[in-house]
Amino acid sequence: MSPRHAGAVVLALAAAGLAVPAGAADPATDAMQAAYVPYREALFRTNGKAQAESERAIAEAMRAWRAFGERFAAAPPLPYAGDARFGATVDEVSAVYLEADRLIRAGRLADAHEALEKVRDLLAGLRQRNGVVVFSDAMNAYHAEMERVIEEGPKLLRQPRGPLLLMAQVGTLEYLAARLQAQAPPALQADPAFAPALKAVTESVAALRAAVLDGGDADAVGRAIGALKAPYSRLFLKFG
Repeated sequence: MSPRHAGAVVLALAAAGLAVPAGAADPATDAMQAAYVPYREALFRTNGKAQAESERAIAEAMRAWRAFGERFAAAPPLPYAGDARFGATVDEVSAVYLEADRLIRAGRLADAHEALEKVRDLLAGLRQRNGVVVFSDAMNAYHAEMERVIEEGPKLLRQPRGPLLLMAQVGTLEYLAARLQAQAPPALQADPAFAPALKAVTESVAALRAAVLDGGDADAVGRAIGALKAPYSRLFLKFG
C-alpha cells in the first residue's frame, strides 16, 4: 500500500464515520489496524440479513488485506521481523476471507460471520507473539466473556445457586468493560462518539447485574443478557 493509497484509505474511513486507528509504534501494526476497519464492517454486516452490504463489506476487507500482504508478507518489519509464521498468518487470514466470500455469495451469512470470527483470533495471536498490544485486544477479551455469558447465563440460572454462579461471570464482564476505558488510547478518548458508545456497553452490564441481584428472575435476566450484544456491536464497528 503506497503512502498515497494509505492516505486515501484514511480519508475514506473518516468520511464513512468509522474511527481511524491511532498510530502504533510500527508501520505494520498501523496498516494491520487500518485493514481491521473493513473487517469489522464485514463482521457486523454478516451478523444479520444484509446480503448486498455483506458482499460490499467483504470485498473491501479483502482488498485491504491484499494490500497489507503485498506490502509486508515477504519482509515484515520490526517487531514482526523474527516471526517465522508471519507470512503463514497473512495467508491464513486471506483463506478465511475467501471462505467467507464464498459463503456470503451463497447467502449463508451466519456461516460467513462464524468464519470471519477466525480473523480476529489470527490477528490477535500474531500481535501477541510479537509483544504488540492494541485496543482491539481489550475489545476481544470483553467479547469472549460476553459470548460466554450469553451462552451459559440462562443455563446457570437453572442450576442450584444459579444467580451466584452467574454473578461471578458478570463480575468478570464488569472488569473487562472497565478495561475498555483504561486501555483506550487518547485518540479514541478524544472522539466525541466514543464515550457514549462505551457508556452503552457499561450500562448493559450494569443492567444485567441489577437483574441478577433483584432476585434472579429468569425472564428479566434473559432480557438483560439479550441486551448485551447490540451496544458491544456498535462499539466494535466504530472503534474495535
